Amino acid sequence: MAFPLRLRTAAAAALLAAAALASTGAQAQQRPLRLVLNVGLQTLDPIAGPSFVTRNFSYMVFDTLISMDSQGQFRPQMLDNWRISDDGLTYTFTLRDGLEFSDGTPVTAEDCVASIRRWGGRDSLGRRMMAAAKELRAVDQKTFVLELARPFGLVIEALGKPSVQVPFIMPARLAANTPPTTPVAEVVGSGPFLFLRDQWIPGERTVFVRNPRYRPRAEPADGLAGGKVVRSERVEFVNMADPGLRAAAIQRGEVDYLEYAPIDYLPTFARDRNLVLARARGGAEILGGISINHHQPPFDNVLMRRAMQQILDRRELIAAEGVPDSAARPDCLSIYVCGTFYESNAGTETLVDTSIARARELMQQAGYNNERVVFLQPGDSALINPIGLVMIDRLRQAGLNLDIQTSDWSSHAQRWIQRQPLNQGGWSLIPVIYTGFDLGNPLTNPGVGYNCTGNQPWGYCDAAMTPVIERFEAEGDPARRREIAGELQRLSIQNANFPLAGQFASPAVWRAELRGVIDFGFPVLWNIERVAR
Repeated sequence: MAFPLRLRTAAAAALLAAAALASTGAQAQQRPLRLVLNVGLQTLDPIAGPSFVTRNFSYMVFDTLISMDSQGQFRPQMLDNWRISDDGLTYTFTLRDGLEFSDGTPVTAEDCVASIRRWGGRDSLGRRMMAAAKELRAVDQKTFVLELARPFGLVIEALGKPSVQVPFIMPARLAANTPPTTPVAEVVGSGPFLFLRDQWIPGERTVFVRNPRYRPRAEPADGLAGGKVVRSERVEFVNMADPGLRAAAIQRGEVDYLEYAPIDYLPTFARDRNLVLARARGGAEILGGISINHHQPPFDNVLMRRAMQQILDRRELIAAEGVPDSAARPDCLSIYVCGTFYESNAGTETLVDTSIARARELMQQAGYNNERVVFLQPGDSALINPIGLVMIDRLRQAGLNLDIQTSDWSSHAQRWIQRQPLNQGGWSLIPVIYTGFDLGNPLTNPGVGYNCTGNQPWGYCDAAMTPVIERFEAEGDPARRREIAGELQRLSIQNANFPLAGQFASPAVWRAELRGVIDFGFPVLWNIERVAR
């Protein structure tokens, strides 16, 4: 059940007040670093959970074999090194010394193999890498080998994938015995923080402390790579659904960091010397979109999906967010995000001048007969809710018979990954947002990467796309891969796999007394310390 907004807001305020009193009463305890997330945390498993909030949680408690730095380069993280055979078919990975899980057990090659296999059963890029694999095996405690049956040019990019779903490493006893769609029973990672489960209030507050077993790399922190040195002994994720409450809390110093600054407050924040606005762009920017259930009528008909492309007016949808002109890119039509390597205009001709009139024509051609369309609206998301409201208005103008069901994002996310009929909790449409980290590579892009994988919610299967994806996978030359990516974009738009709603920046904001904040595009909470001003 979704709680009313006023109750959620009051609960968040009460949590902050209680935390402040606790801090005052315990002089020896360092003041916690408090982050306000876009939505509340409900799911603790980064493979089972498809949400950014679960990704953010997971970077606190888990670690990755390979990480992306601030320049988009992939560097060893848990690994000491990797070697690639001359024919490009065998990858040998060696773990660095001293890695331990939070339960005190050493991290071994078997843990890595089991974790990669589980991730490879869920993630689009992981599935494709594992489909190209002949064998993935542990050689000894610190070494494992991936042997390919055919060329796959994105192994390092796959294992260093920065956003949903991330190939985090967990113990083999959990990874090998838990299906990828089922959350693991325990949170046991080898990351820089420990999760205090007994203090977790799902959807409201999550508490972490420094992991004393974690050994950071010796080099400086850089993006997601380098030394993850914890300088805050206690970190709290708190949820505030109301943008005004978020703005007031960070201006008063009751919280330290907002994952997304409320857009209406950007001019105010820019003038406040006590606050810092993030500057990351390109991959850090956001694209709204509408996830379509390809399995359910009426959207099993491609003409109905193309009608959705015509309904989504980018300028109107971005305007609903209230972003200033300097942060908006309504003319960007690339499914890969403008400002990233694979940006393309291929196949975008039908998206230049979209219209509801054209949408009605396509619906008529499709034979739409007033079938019920279940629209899941995430009312607690400050970013998704505005574009969802505009989508609802435009869908009604086009003549769809909408059944609007509003709840919190985490509840909708659980329905989103299921495949049920409408009368059993199924869905037709849901507005979503992604960053360039998720969309920027064809094999991670939800409009391309899940083609014919049977993975819900991206249940489309375009036979024409399959051989093109295979060419992309096998291609080792980046320039040639970019050309193939354009072909894939054209096919994705033609099949209307994932209609997009416009690109914009929604920066984070943090208190100016924080030092060492890594401006990456989503919260990175190691390396931060509070300095008196």
